[in-house]
Amino acid sequence: MAPRKIIIDTDPGVDDILAMLLAFSSLPEELEVLLISVTYGNIDLANCLRNVVSLFYHIDQEIEWREGQGRRGGFETLRKTRPLVAVGPEHPLRDDKLMADFFHGTDGLGGIHDSHPHLTPDNAWKELFETAHAKQQDDQDNFAVASQLSKKQPMFEPSKQPAHKEILRLLRENEPDRISIVAIGPLTNLAIAAAEDPEAFLRAKDIVVMGGTIDLPGNVRHSQPYPQHILISEPAFRLIKAAPGPIREMLNRRNQMTPVAEFNTFADSYAAARVYALTSPTPRTTLPPVPPAPPGRKEGTASPPFLDPYPEHLSRRLDVKLFPLDITERHLLTRGKFQEVIGPLLQAKSPLAEWVSAFLNSTFNKVESLQNNVSGDAVPLQLHDPLCVWYCMASSDPKWNITDDEDIRVETAGQWTRGMCLVDRRSRRKLEDDYVGERAGDSGNWLSLKAGNRMGRCVGTPGEETFGGYMLERIFAL
Repeated sequence: MAPRKIIIDTDPGVDDILAMLLAFSSLPEELEVLLISVTYGNIDLANCLRNVVSLFYHIDQEIEWREGQGRRGGFETLRKTRPLVAVGPEHPLRDDKLMADFFHGTDGLGGIHDSHPHLTPDNAWKELFETAHAKQQDDQDNFAVASQLSKKQPMFEPSKQPAHKEILRLLRENEPDRISIVAIGPLTNLAIAAAEDPEAFLRAKDIVVMGGTIDLPGNVRHSQPYPQHILISEPAFRLIKAAPGPIREMLNRRNQMTPVAEFNTFADSYAAARVYALTSPTPRTTLPPVPPAPPGRKEGTASPPFLDPYPEHLSRRLDVKLFPLDITERHLLTRGKFQEVIGPLLQAKSPLAEWVSAFLNSTFNKVESLQNNVSGDAVPLQLHDPLCVWYCMASSDPKWNITDDEDIRVETAGQWTRGMCLVDRRSRRKLEDDYVGERAGDSGNWLSLKAGNRMGRCVGTPGEETFGGYMLERIFAL
């Protein structure tokens, strides 16, 4: 059976790294990772890119260590096919840029680039996408990545093309319905690709999105009993225009995210709305309005291409499968389970175990600091992004429960509700005609058969209780 080809669109923080480790540790008959498209999100774009390069560096070190120990090297998918790494934009389509550095740390990985500098490839990564090869340098900190790229078979291929261009190229070069896009960050890269060439974008098999929340609160909420929710008393998302300090703290408390939105969707709600509109029989019915001209530009001047309407007639609808907080929050890795697995590997001097332990221990400490009633081995990490990769690896399992054709829309302009996922909870019968447009009693075309989005949503998986352990076993070839 042919492997599922995937593109991973990511803003590498902690769970993004775990998701990519799981993808690369899959079997060649399960997945083929064609592209890592990097976007801003959990942290700024430069740190996101550095975290991707660090990932490949530590995988390479781990394979060498395992084989030297007589162990199975693992990472068969990665060793069979080198993925591209391409870089996207540094900011959303139209909103202010936010970061989740409060939770993920100033570098996206719990601050380990400062606390564990010996684990960091450091500055050589900056040159990866400016030149086709890295220069050998005397600087000991830079030598690791330079060495990685000087190998005859480096573990990835840096691209000079923008990420959305690489996404479109791969979709054009492959047969329709062969590539899934696993979107585990803000959807800016995908929205730009869809705007540039909608028909090429629609060649994707599906878009597997970690984003949104339907019946649960957003990521920022008041204290509630655990384990249903991770408790965050301080805003987890920070505006980055102010320097660190009291002013920044005040701004973040005042401008915190709404209590109804999830971070990836909130970080670029406009991009999410545009991508989801392609699931609609009539995309214009759910496209967000074009925003007013920015300061310094005349009203009525042409909008950027990524804000233009889609063509009136498209060949097909986009298949989006949403993995919202409602399902991802139920898949946990506890500190106790992690320590049970990682302890023997640390004693054996596994390079990957040392790196993963550094940023996960920092994350467990952060989670524990935010809780009132959970500590020690019971402290959990929610496996949001890895769950999307697991679905792609094992989607044939009948225990996956994906709903069909839900009209899920994203609020892009609400004063209090930007980024909220909206569904119609009214028990009203759909109208029998195909009319699309405003009419009395149906503002927003919620009842029209031809209007609204048509999305799938994951509501059940093969193993809420077992996924954390399974993920570690795969990553560490146990």
